Amino acid sequence: MGNPVAGRFGEFGGLFVPEPIVPACLELERAFTEAWADPAFRGELDGYLRHYVGRPSPVTECRRLSEELGIRVLAKREDLNHTGSHKINNVLGQALLAKRTGKTRVIAETGAGQHGVATATACALFGLECVVYMGEVDVERQQLNVFRMELLGAEVRPVSSGSRTLKDAVNDALRDWVASVDTTYYCMGSVLGPHPYPWMVREFQRVIGDESLAQCRELLDGADPTHVVACVGGGSNAAGIFAGFADTGAALIGVEAAGGAAVGAGRVGVVHGARSMLLQDGPGQVLEAHSISAGLDYPGIGPEHSHLAEIGRATYPSVTDDEVVVAVRELSRLEGLIPALESAHAFAYLLREAGREVPLGSTVLVNLSGRGDKDMHQVITLLGKGGTA
Repeated sequence: MGNPVAGRFGEFGGLFVPEPIVPACLELERAFTEAWADPAFRGELDGYLRHYVGRPSPVTECRRLSEELGIRVLAKREDLNHTGSHKINNVLGQALLAKRTGKTRVIAETGAGQHGVATATACALFGLECVVYMGEVDVERQQLNVFRMELLGAEVRPVSSGSRTLKDAVNDALRDWVASVDTTYYCMGSVLGPHPYPWMVREFQRVIGDESLAQCRELLDGADPTHVVACVGGGSNAAGIFAGFADTGAALIGVEAAGGAAVGAGRVGVVHGARSMLLQDGPGQVLEAHSISAGLDYPGIGPEHSHLAEIGRATYPSVTDDEVVVAVRELSRLEGLIPALESAHAFAYLLREAGREVPLGSTVLVNLSGRGDKDMHQVITLLGKGGTA
């Protein structure tokens, strides 16, 4: 889980990008390495995380859900962060790097809109120009987040190519970066893309795991949870919380969408600048992913997750859209916590596997990576006005 050698996690990762972007990636690697070793940079970032984001986020006992499932469920409350998800942890770090490297324009891709909102927020805070690429399908189902980005001063550019979702938003953002690399900083939203992004984003998100480890040991009288569960699309929230528990005995479980199960149904290939597991057909063309969640309908997965799956340190089961809808309703009804559709994948896994893959009596830490405000329009349609499926 350390700094990957030459941008690799085992056989995964790397730097597979057009030639004009290679110097920018190498410059970014140098800038991040220097900044991460600089106490002044770390102190400035920690200050923003504490006083602007509201860290540390708490760990909440889910008592009624625990009683129903026969396991002890703890929730890491990234939904309480400013902007509503874990995305702000990474974005503030990258925005400070943009300033440090003299870039005045920031571009980003977004699916569910939370990374776009976080990027627009940081750019407003630091006075940077902001452009966010977003697939037309996601623009339609995440209208609230589109409005939030625009209110924060960002330009949202709908993407009409391909599946018109996250994969295509990344494609257009990369094209922009190729054409404007001298003045533009590309703020990648997940542990995806060419080196150093998978490593760098993981390091910015490891605050989740470092906090959780200390909080759980205080709550559990020095013990660790038996399982740590997080949803996975690209996988930044999972990589962040897994980083805190990699050297413990906790089972690490990344829950994919059934229609985007890169580990469960994919093969090794290259997408968006890195070698990883991804959905593809026989000749190797990338297939379209599907998920009820705009943040998880991505055909690949971060290269570190592919490596963790290959060496057996983490497992990556999947859940269906129907199971996710049930999880949203049950967590809301039992705990007063309305999760983002992405985060609900992790809880859907628990609802299905408590007493099976997750033995009765287990202690499970779940990363509640985002709140469900952004998904209410979708959930109203899915559940009906009466609130039942």
